[in-house]
Amino acid sequence: MNEVFSRRLRECRERLGIPSSTLGELVGLSKNCIGRYERGERIPSVTVAVALADFFECSLDWLLGTRI
Repeated sequence: MNEVFSRRLRECRERLGIPSSTLGELVGLSKNCIGRYERGERIPSVTVAVALADFFECSLDWLLGTRI
């Protein structure tokens, strides 16, 4: 799985000081789904990844760790 995405997602969420349940509600996911992303157990669909990048006001390539 993408360790960079997992780490950056958790860092962004913690920087805002919001629990995974709140993040999930704000982007239309369950807290369990957010937790799986943060643990690297699942990778998001493109739609979900874009929604998360938009929420955190960062680029998708940075969040996914694909910036060259």
